[in-house]
Amino acid sequence: METESLPSRGVVLAATPLGNIGDASPRLVHALEDADVIAAEDTRRTRNLASALGVEIRGKIVSNFDHNEDKRVAELLDAARHTAVLVVTDAGMPLVSDPGHSIVAAAHDAGIPVTCLPGPSAVTTALALSGLGVGRFIFDGFAPRKAGARKAWLESLKNEERAVCFFESPHRIEATLAEAAEILGERKAAVCRELTKTFEEVKHGTLSELAEWSRDGVKGEVTVVIDGGHETQDPEDVLALVQQRVDDGMRAKDAVKEVAKNAGIKAGELYDAFIAARSD
Repeated sequence: METESLPSRGVVLAATPLGNIGDASPRLVHALEDADVIAAEDTRRTRNLASALGVEIRGKIVSNFDHNEDKRVAELLDAARHTAVLVVTDAGMPLVSDPGHSIVAAAHDAGIPVTCLPGPSAVTTALALSGLGVGRFIFDGFAPRKAGARKAWLESLKNEERAVCFFESPHRIEATLAEAAEILGERKAAVCRELTKTFEEVKHGTLSELAEWSRDGVKGEVTVVIDGGHETQDPEDVLALVQQRVDDGMRAKDAVKEVAKNAGIKAGELYDAFIAARSD
């Protein structure tokens, strides 16, 4: 089937492979070859992508990354008035925690057409692989770097019933998961790393289990999905279940951890309630 031509003018967003070159769409291949102007997050990586696809870039390629995209708007907008400007990032869909917003917003304001060549996205790929209820979800970009801001962000998710998807640095993932377990309780989650690449890995478990798993270090690009919050039981309502396990010979902390996990309650809160009840 013949691939359609690029529009005569306007901004064209195009998703690029996350890692597996086979995910490049025929439309992307044609666009890289046919575009008069390509705005790339990293010009070197875009040229490498084109080379791997057997494509010769004939148009002008300019850098368009986080720290210079605002300065590029006028130049790209002027080009988009009379030709197609292709916008690509290093991997995945432009604008999704990647450059592209400035030129798209300006094009809309100027009445210049904007279209998209859909394709790979780490967000939707991770959601599909998570095994969680993701019919309703929110995407929060990168988790905050600073501890105080990260804690406030996690606190804001306490009553969030939708699944939460976000990106995280491999150097901070263990701390973020541990704090999430402390604040959100034993929600189920999935850590997806190196999606579509040779060493792709998807790890499922509760937040505390995943924090423990990541303690030895995680490599590569990481996308996390956390299950939405559900109606939880009051710690007082499940104390009998804890006591039953203790009577059967289980250590109190182990009994609390098991019951808290099943009830969606923070283990610390349930343990405090159990100790208080035994003191009465």
